[in-house]
Amino acid sequence: MKKVFITLLCLSISAAVANAQDKKQAPAPAPTPAPAAAPQGPTVDPDAGSFKFKDEDNTHNFGEVPEGPLAEYDFEFKNVGKKPIIIQDAHGSCGCTVPTWPHEPIMPHKKGIIHVAYTTNGRPGPIMKEVTINSNAKEQPIVLHIRGTVKPKPKDPTPPPAPAPAK
Repeated sequence: MKKVFITLLCLSISAAVANAQDKKQAPAPAPTPAPAAAPQGPTVDPDAGSFKFKDEDNTHNFGEVPEGPLAEYDFEFKNVGKKPIIIQDAHGSCGCTVPTWPHEPIMPHKKGIIHVAYTTNGRPGPIMKEVTINSNAKEQPIVLHIRGTVKPKPKDPTPPPAPAPAK
């Protein structure tokens, strides 16, 4: 009696599973999104200051530099807008890239310098870093790039001194 009951139970479960798989439900139609309003970006002052860098693509290539000393470069720019540029912040893409910038306003038609120092010590290989400048200028943000290759320090050809013999 138990065998018959278990067999019927298994058959009914199998039939239910097979029947459920045969009934394919059509996917529910996706709700039609309401048209979104055009995003309102921040308004730009047409008279705001504007950066014009000496390097047109805001990139400096160091080429090959030795491992050890800092690789440094001055990004020179001119304010070609009608109002002063005030740089609020400048930060490198990592701790090895450190910018310094003028903290006083750069008046229209005046020049400024953003100094970038890259620590090469312990970093042989390619240099591909960015410095992001946040200011009140028309362009937000400005990104400066440094590129190049750090040549590893030469290996010391002299072997370490042998330990003194034990007495």
